[in-house]
Amino acid sequence: MEPEEARREEIRQKLKDVQSLPTLPPIVSKLNGMVEKEDVTAVQLGRIIDKDQVLTSKLLKMVNSSFFGFPQRISTVSSAIVLLGFNVIKTLIVTSSIFETMQSADIGLWEHSLGCATAAAILAKRRRVKNPEEISTAGLIHDLGKIVIRAELPEEYARIKEVVERQETSTMDAEIQVLGIAHAEIGSWLARRWNLPARLVTPIEFHHDPCRAREYRDLAAIVHFSDILVRAIGFGSGGDPWVPPLDHDAWEIIKFSRTDMREILGELEDRLVDLQDFTMEIQQLG
Repeated sequence: MEPEEARREEIRQKLKDVQSLPTLPPIVSKLNGMVEKEDVTAVQLGRIIDKDQVLTSKLLKMVNSSFFGFPQRISTVSSAIVLLGFNVIKTLIVTSSIFETMQSADIGLWEHSLGCATAAAILAKRRRVKNPEEISTAGLIHDLGKIVIRAELPEEYARIKEVVERQETSTMDAEIQVLGIAHAEIGSWLARRWNLPARLVTPIEFHHDPCRAREYRDLAAIVHFSDILVRAIGFGSGGDPWVPPLDHDAWEIIKFSRTDMREILGELEDRLVDLQDFTMEIQQLG
């Protein structure tokens, strides 16, 4: 085995059986079983989630946030399921504990993730992508691997930060130096462990190099460009001050005109102002 591959395998084994990373909550397992029944309704699914009042309040807070951008307020979980789809609701449930940790440990990364979700929703709707809310959710969790590294590999995380500062390099390059693997692949490992759909896993794994994706390249390209936009605007922090390089092949997949880009940037900036208020409110909720 090559040295780099050996390091990757070592990291994979370290993360394989960790206890502090969330597994699928029992409520999701129950919901998964219900979804397999052809006659199940959003109301029935909503009743299960409604039994957990804390989870219900967080879900409704999230779906009413500016990065989903619904014009009317959503007041019930069943309505949220109808509008967003079960895959999105399931992902929000599964990742809720991760985002609680991020709110207290790394506000900058949390805000960056919310900003990327907002940008991804705008781009997906412009591209008339099916289920744009799913792509927004992929934007929300695209940096999941960074959270895993911080939580489960604290010594390596400290060395990554040191490399970023000393060499003035990107977090991703520092991760590869220290771990032999970058956060995108680590995030995809966990997403697969949670049995998230490929439409969500692929943008996580390939958000820095969308053209390596075998499927859903357009979705990976949207999250890739969303990440760049939000980093360029400076909303939140991805862990270093650098804007990731644009993959020009990916840009060709989703290419927008100058007029489109002016409108997209205007809408994004307006939504990020609203999102700043939302981040303050949801911290108070938690």
